[in-house]
Amino acid sequence: MTAWSAASEALGGDLCEVTVRNVVRPVVSGTGLRVRLTNALGDRTVHFGHVYVGVPREGPALEPGSNRLVTFSGSPEVRLPPGATALSDPISEAAPQGTSQDVPHTTARNTIARNMIARNTIARYTVRGPTPHPGRDPGQTPASDLVRAGRRLAVSVYLRGPGGVLTGRNRATAPAHPPPTLPTGVRETAGVQEAAGVQEAAGVREAAGMREPAGAPSYRSVRGDHAGDESGEAFVEETTVWHWLDALTVVPAEPPVRVVAALGDSITTGVGSRTGHGWPDFLSAGTGLAVVNEGVSGGKVLTAGTGRPAEARLTAEVLTKPGITTVIVQAGINDLGAGARAEDLIAAYRRMAAAARAAGVRLVGGTITPYEGAEYHTASGERARQEVNACLRRGGVFDAVADFDAALRDPARPARLLPAYDSGDHLHPSTAGHHAMATAVPLPHL
Repeated sequence: MTAWSAASEALGGDLCEVTVRNVVRPVVSGTGLRVRLTNALGDRTVHFGHVYVGVPREGPALEPGSNRLVTFSGSPEVRLPPGATALSDPISEAAPQGTSQDVPHTTARNTIARNMIARNTIARYTVRGPTPHPGRDPGQTPASDLVRAGRRLAVSVYLRGPGGVLTGRNRATAPAHPPPTLPTGVRETAGVQEAAGVQEAAGVREAAGMREPAGAPSYRSVRGDHAGDESGEAFVEETTVWHWLDALTVVPAEPPVRVVAALGDSITTGVGSRTGHGWPDFLSAGTGLAVVNEGVSGGKVLTAGTGRPAEARLTAEVLTKPGITTVIVQAGINDLGAGARAEDLIAAYRRMAAAARAAGVRLVGGTITPYEGAEYHTASGERARQEVNACLRRGGVFDAVADFDAALRDPARPARLLPAYDSGDHLHPSTAGHHAMATAVPLPHL
């Protein structure tokens, strides 16, 4: 089952002989942790010398004894050609040593990625010879205790040689605490009162000592292999990018949880929220659902940006990740800003719904949120937004609808965000706005 995931973006290419430490927050507890790395949008084969997983302490430092070696078919090294994805072995109580491997190259990028995941294995490796690397004492930290829902995890990846174009996720966040869970009475309020309730709940959490030590979403080291370091001394640069990390999977603890993927744009990534928590985080905290974030800043439904179009991402990325039962789509506003027609968006939504149903996954569609006052708002874009939203509300496109528009709009000026829900740019919701979006999701349909 997917315990954490991220969308893929093409993010430049100047990294070489460096270790990156990605800090993430799984939403599912479990054992048998597996790490899924991706070179989906890369332009050359990348060689990962070592991959480790540990529990963050403060900054880039890890809890002593928590850092565990990750292997790929028994080897601590793996090579990924452009378009390829690799799923690791489950982390065991031993810290094995192994040999170098190559993932076979193919121009059918999406096919090979899907086949790897479907088989949960990687075929046709080329043995390069033994490369022993010291592992941690297997008695220090049980592998079964690595992954807890809501607790941060650090995945350190050593890039051997040049990396070319980086496949990663931009605008990554690592809030120092999980999102506040609001009392029922606060969740049912609106506007300024709800905004105050969100901040008050966050303050209560911090006052109760629930804040974790501060940290960045990821770190880059000085030159060399520092994946096995528990000290943070070698990690000298903070970044807001997750590097090559596609997903974490586990065998979930009892009772089973439902995994929901949020497929969207910068609103889904959480832009605008002062606390760093977006609507997927509030949905997960307030319902007990495990919500993984597949947002891409600037993402569109119909055309590519730094990542694939949302329609392509659904099939090439989201539906390849195990255990996801429902996908919530929040995308289309950037298409309208670029002049897309309502009928083209609606047709794409229908194709996405058909693809999800064919995979046995429910698709919940979000209405497009108000954005009058934003830089790219136009009268024609507003007419298209109204047309798309009216179509979604009539039904027949998605399995259910999350009316994000109704949740965020100003009743006095419905083309605009309610002031209390506006982060200030008239496009991205505030913290309270993100919470309002979470409450708009129809839980019985998940």
